[in-house]
Amino acid sequence: MPKVLGIIGGGQLGMMLTEAAKKMSEHISDVVVLDPTENCPAAKVGAKQIVADFKDEKAIIELASRTDILTYDIELGSSDVLKTIESKTEINPSPDTLEIIQDKFFQKSFLSENDIPVTDFVKIDSLLDLEKKIKNFKFPALLKVRRDAYDGRGNFKINSESELKLSFEYFKKKKTFLEKFVDFRMEVSVIAARNTKGGIATFPLVENIHEENILRMTIAPARVSTEISKKANQVAIRTMQVLKGAGVFAIEMFVTKENGILINEIAPRVHNSGHHTLQSSKTSQFEQHLKAILGLELGDTTLLHPTIMYNILGPQGFQGKFKPVTIESENVFLKMYGKTESKPKRKLGHFNVMAKNDNEDISSLLSKVKKLKNSVIIVPAN
Repeated sequence: MPKVLGIIGGGQLGMMLTEAAKKMSEHISDVVVLDPTENCPAAKVGAKQIVADFKDEKAIIELASRTDILTYDIELGSSDVLKTIESKTEINPSPDTLEIIQDKFFQKSFLSENDIPVTDFVKIDSLLDLEKKIKNFKFPALLKVRRDAYDGRGNFKINSESELKLSFEYFKKKKTFLEKFVDFRMEVSVIAARNTKGGIATFPLVENIHEENILRMTIAPARVSTEISKKANQVAIRTMQVLKGAGVFAIEMFVTKENGILINEIAPRVHNSGHHTLQSSKTSQFEQHLKAILGLELGDTTLLHPTIMYNILGPQGFQGKFKPVTIESENVFLKMYGKTESKPKRKLGHFNVMAKNDNEDISSLLSKVKKLKNSVIIVPAN
């Protein structure tokens, strides 16, 4: 019998999961999302919505009562509440897996304990503790908040001793940890999936380019050697084996100057750096996630065409309703997220630029992206 799918989070990821679910009607009959924004993007494409905070205990319990299986488009749901209902409702990734990943210090500790490569890190309990422990780290170093942060919002780069107090006070008594700064050559990620039967599949390694800690562009495949691709894929598979959670996971990594691989962090959900799969692959990351949590055979992850994904972000200095965005160009696929209001750095949509044939290389695609991004302008609505 088809199942009713529940999603904690109804933003753009929930929207694209809902669209994928609509194409799998033999397995999923309906979608209900929990999101604090009324008429969220997922609701606009047909999901039913419970309007409440991601951590609202009553709302999570209501969501579970209305659905057969739960998942997330954001890792802010309460793992403690989810643990109380997992005997009655199927939850993937499991609350235990979510709990490991939600706290970035626990996440790093878990990876380190399982011999998965990460940079040096240490827990910080006080300003005095920070002043003492940073002596083992060279400047710059990163102070990071342990929970509820994404898109670089929970990071403070400490460049000198004079910034220690400022960095500690910046997080307003939130739990933090200190991390050795990685002078990386490239940021990359592997979108990996594990189904409820233990089957694992990975998409090819991609290269991620950030601006002000927000992902701006993903290049598929990454411009690295075969050796580095294999090494990153092995790390991703090892990570999926020890995490054991079902679903799609984004494993973000650094390629070091010495061509080593270090995991930066993991997202227990579909991810911005996997949006290219909507056009580049036989199976999108959204369809793959649903297959994984439903215990179906995982889909083909072959990269059919080199593709570049470019994020459309709200410009600085403007907040409000904006005019519709359009792109008319061959092999360019625009996806807007149904958000009516622009805010600085807010993800409003993306476009994928796909190679026409095997002769079109990444440099040619980059030239196309450069022209297109200058024509995609967010301007106030009349």
